[in-house]
Amino acid sequence: MKMGSNRCFRPTLLSCLLICVTLWSNLSAGVFAKSYRRPNIVLILTDDLDIAIGGLSPLNKTKKLIGDAGITFTNAFVASPLCCPSRASILTGKYPHNHHVINNTLEGNCSSKAWQKSEEANTFPALLKASAGYQTFFAGKYLNQYGHSEAGGVEHVPPGWSYWIGLEKNSKYYNYTLSVNGKAQKHGADYSKDYLTDVLANMSLDFLQYKSSFSPFFMMVSTPAPHSPWTAAPQYQDSFNSTKAPRDPNFNVHGKDKHWLIRQAKTPMSNSSVQFLDDAFRKRWQTLLSVDDLVEKIVKRLEVRGELDNTYIFFTSDNGYHTGQFSLPLDKRQLYEFDIRVPLMVRGPNIKPNQTSQMLVANVDLGPTILDIAGYDVNKTQMDGMSFLPVMEGRMNSSSWRTDILVEYEGEGSNVTDPACPLLGPGVSECFPDCVCEDSYNNTYACVRTVAPSANLQYCEFDDNQVFVEVYNVTADPYQLTNIAGSIGQDFLEKMNHRLMMLQSCSGQSCRTPGVYDPSQIRYFLLQ
Repeated sequence: MKMGSNRCFRPTLLSCLLICVTLWSNLSAGVFAKSYRRPNIVLILTDDLDIAIGGLSPLNKTKKLIGDAGITFTNAFVASPLCCPSRASILTGKYPHNHHVINNTLEGNCSSKAWQKSEEANTFPALLKASAGYQTFFAGKYLNQYGHSEAGGVEHVPPGWSYWIGLEKNSKYYNYTLSVNGKAQKHGADYSKDYLTDVLANMSLDFLQYKSSFSPFFMMVSTPAPHSPWTAAPQYQDSFNSTKAPRDPNFNVHGKDKHWLIRQAKTPMSNSSVQFLDDAFRKRWQTLLSVDDLVEKIVKRLEVRGELDNTYIFFTSDNGYHTGQFSLPLDKRQLYEFDIRVPLMVRGPNIKPNQTSQMLVANVDLGPTILDIAGYDVNKTQMDGMSFLPVMEGRMNSSSWRTDILVEYEGEGSNVTDPACPLLGPGVSECFPDCVCEDSYNNTYACVRTVAPSANLQYCEFDDNQVFVEVYNVTADPYQLTNIAGSIGQDFLEKMNHRLMMLQSCSGQSCRTPGVYDPSQIRYFLLQ
């Protein structure tokens, strides 16, 4: 797919003069202009890629070309562990309570007309294009209900994109429809023409080949992998044949001190559930090998074009995933590390290679960071996140960085009883054949996730009849086996409750405050 051309078809005298003037001004600036040219930016977003249960293991080329060449963040989190709310947070730089996307349905504001009216025009790509002069390119999964007839169909092209290749609705690998600048392009099941991860790679390479060389670009590539239906490319279908889901300490363990949705899981899991999740785990890894190829192709094309040294490349995911943790077969949507912690690697100008940072970052920070790179003042926006560009460039230490972020999720559930699981009553959803349900209407929670030199904590409250509380000392208990809410002081609980309320009501600048932690109090708590 040609994105453009370097030739002048049926030129007017004025247009050719403009091209000549532009060429002369660029040439006359010579090598000096090259060093001052604004950087290009690439964001590669995977779908359901965990970090806690080995999601990066198949991505050897990605780890080498991005992670080893730049910085890896070990404490990167999502504002909500579900596709559409998380993607809305990436695009807007806002927490869900401010962008109001609460789940993957139109009713939950996912790609709805209300979202389009209130938020789409103010996403960071829209600002990059309108105010920072960037060429912008999108390819892949956007929001789960994109292309729905009640949301404008595939004819709707969100503002901010010079070139738009959006997947209709949710992740697929074959038999899907793309919106190519607002026109439907249907794909079938021929690997050489239709395998979506490869199609996205090829369209990205086309953009790099045919884009203008006279203005910087932002490219966002959003792969289906490793989301279900976990369809691997033919050459990778026999990979990882002996691989099983990791048997971590929280695998197939009953969450006896956790909220009721976790407690309803059956332990030990049925053999069929274990077989199913092992198969899914292996297939997820197989799909990631094509993502690894995509990353390699993009990096090599940038290198061949002489643009790699002036390009920031981000690699991350919209949420994590679990396969058997606390006897939940597989999904996301929970408050634990396996669902809210995501990979984040970045390479680019002024980022030294082989760095690892433990500083706390969230996906609401991606937009502000990218705008900062482009030279746009984030304070002009209503974004809740903050730029971590100073962290990547070594200009900020942990003492001056924030200590906590907000994680929030609003559960989904049907008002009617699932006929397959009548004993569970109404309100559950995402139920497996053995009546283990992954979500419910009162799986609605908000958490303060704290990472500071003296503390690694999580405090969560549920919006249910119990106002159930879960607290974890992640340093001492990385697998979150023990909820310590009942064994710590009331003073600490009140302090955390106050901080949570502040974050749940924050907007813009007020979301970026450092935190309320007294190191001596935290040390006292950790010794209890």
